[in-house]
Parts: sequence; C-alpha cells; structure tokens
Amino acid sequence: MALNFIRSLMPREERFVANFTAHADRLVAASSALIAMMQAGPDQREARFADVRDIESQADTIARETLVALHRAFITPFDRSDIHALITAQDDTLDLIEDVGRHSLLYRIDVFSPRMLELAGLIEDGAKLLAEAIPLLTDVNRNVGRINVLCEKVGQIESDADRVLHQGLSELIAERPETIVFLGHKEVYEMLEAVTDRCDDVADLIEGILLDHV
Repeated sequence: MALNFIRSLMPREERFVANFTAHADRLVAASSALIAMMQAGPDQREARFADVRDIESQADTIARETLVALHRAFITPFDRSDIHALITAQDDTLDLIEDVGRHSLLYRIDVFSPRMLELAGLIEDGAKLLAEAIPLLTDVNRNVGRINVLCEKVGQIESDADRVLHQGLSELIAERPETIVFLGHKEVYEMLEAVTDRCDDVADLIEGILLDHV
C-alpha cells in the first residue's frame, strides 16, 4: 500500500514529452502572434505584443513545471541532461521571440520589411515542424525516420534564414537610413534570424536523443 502511494506521487515518464509538446505548441502560437504583431498597424502593435508576452508566460510555466518534475522523478524516458537541455532550448527560443517584439517597439519600427516578414514566416514554419516532431518522442524507435526528416527540414529553414538575413541587410544598407533607424532594423533582422538558429538547436537536441535511444 505504501509503495503504491509513493509511486502515485512520482512523475510519470510521459509527462516530460507532454510538457515538451505543450511548450512546442506555445512556440507555434508565439510565432503566429509575432507575425500578427508585425502585420498590425502601429496603434495596435502594443496590444499584439501583449499576446506574445502572455504566450511566453504560459511557456515559462510549462518549463518550470518540467524542471520541477525532473528534479522529483525517479524514472525518466531520456537522460536527465537531455530533458533539461531540451526544455531549456525550447524556452530560450520562445524568449527570443518575445525579445524580437520588445526590440521592435523599442526602436519604434513602424513598417516591417518584406524580408523581416519572410524571416518571421520561416520561424513559424520551423516552430510547426518542431511541434510535429516532439510528440513523436513518445515512441522513438517507431518514429525515428519521421523525426529525422522533420529535424532536417528545420535545419534547412535555418539555412534559408541566413540567406534572407543577408538579402535584408543588403537592402537596408542600400536604403541609407539614418543611424538609429539602421541600427534598430539591423538588430531586429539579426534577432529574427537568431530565432531560427534556436529552432535548429532544438532540432539538434532531438536528434541527439535519437542517437542515444535507437
């Protein structure tokens, strides 16, 4: 009886993948909210950024719950360091999306360039791929092929984002804006591209889990 009670208090293995999945869903929502913010008129941008902040707060809660569960768990589906690294990388990605929105308001960017919107679209595409891949970790051996394909696509998105960043910066330089405008747009460009880097980091960690379990 006592043993059963103790077991009932132990976090179940599947909680971790469920939390990864819930966080990935928040990543998709945040990327979509960022696009909505960028497409909104200047008078609506603060309100749209509030949506991004709310989603980031929800994701923070999931990340904290995951780390607490990891501390308490006797049994985990993957190596503890992998669990810690994955949820941290996911949370870092979403934090950076929030930073993009905050800095765009700080620099008072009124109009986002087509290249900026293209980068935001790539972020959303990468987030959706991760949100598809992560639930498949419930059965790594069965899903290894599909997970690998999805992670490779995330890597391709990161490469595409590098190209878009260079194109966007070239166009920005050609416009010869004043210094503050240039610095603001340049920073937002680089942060958008950095989000795709963080998505690729998440994909790399997922692939690392595959190597450990297949």
